[in-house]
Amino acid sequence: MSLENLRKNLSSVDKQLVETIAKRQEIVSQIGEFKRSSGTGTRDYAREKDVLNMGRKQAEDLGVDPDLIEAFLKLLIQASLESQERERVAAEGKGDGSRVLIIGGAGKMGQWFVDFFNSQGYAVTIADTSVKNSSNSFTSWKDAGLNFEFIVIATPLAISGRILEELAISKPDGLIFDIGSLKSPLICGLEKLKKAGCSVTSLHPMFGPETRLLSDHHLIFCDVGDHAATATVKKLFSSTMVKQLDMGLDDHDRLIAYVLGLSHALNIAFFTALAESGEKAPLLAKMSSTTFDSQLLVSTAVAKDNPHLYFEIQKLNKFGLGSIDALCDAVFKIRKTIEDDNEEAFIELMKSGRDYLSLRE
Repeated sequence: MSLENLRKNLSSVDKQLVETIAKRQEIVSQIGEFKRSSGTGTRDYAREKDVLNMGRKQAEDLGVDPDLIEAFLKLLIQASLESQERERVAAEGKGDGSRVLIIGGAGKMGQWFVDFFNSQGYAVTIADTSVKNSSNSFTSWKDAGLNFEFIVIATPLAISGRILEELAISKPDGLIFDIGSLKSPLICGLEKLKKAGCSVTSLHPMFGPETRLLSDHHLIFCDVGDHAATATVKKLFSSTMVKQLDMGLDDHDRLIAYVLGLSHALNIAFFTALAESGEKAPLLAKMSSTTFDSQLLVSTAVAKDNPHLYFEIQKLNKFGLGSIDALCDAVFKIRKTIEDDNEEAFIELMKSGRDYLSLRE
């Protein structure tokens, strides 16, 4: 048989595979509908484990790499969860045409919230300096009016505080919440809104705009004294699988200094050291290892992201320099153990870190 004929046979099998996946997704949708009508949660970890185990067993019986089949099934499970969560959000949405204003709605996270509210049946208006004025988009939020059920602040931190303070003067009837990655620059505006009698709370989505499935992701709620407002916004996400976490404003920024500030600084230091090393990037790539590749993957994502946002996270957090000092101290400790030829101290550093990280499990 010729190579061309063999490839035709392979294409035929691929076609059947795609058709089978399409049929599987139809059943997934039916299962999602049953779960909604019966009040069953979207995700079933025990079932996922069974699917993976059955797949690995069948792969072994057929002489196929079990790791390959497990990876393939995980992609299918991911796609299934995405579609079921999306369909549940749409089915259980209570928007009914109620109006939502998203200030900064043309930005990446702003657009995520535009899509999220749209999927629940809300009528979304965008206010953003990058859009043209129309019936549902305005260059300035002040031209959009104030007749909205929700007003979302999805602008850069440098201007979010001012917008909150200006809204406190306008006193809109709708519920206002920000999605800022820091709260220190926003506290004044949030407190003014509360004192003005406005309905207000504060959120921090611990996921990026590319996120399609909220399972295993976190959404932080920082109540500013308006418990009813926080509860209302929590209900918006009740049909998703996001993990909701309550936290005080100060606690949020102190912890974010490590969760975001430290991790960002570490990756920026990593690619800065590489860029200034004088070594050729293609040569380093050829010599890459598992650890290097993993670190490079994260650092590359950081390098491609918005540098203005990363600077804001470092600069505007009153706890920010503390985490960078901790990073510098840790690097100095590593250097000192090597300079002193102190293998015991080096091992102790790794043991201490291993013990700390094990507490996450």
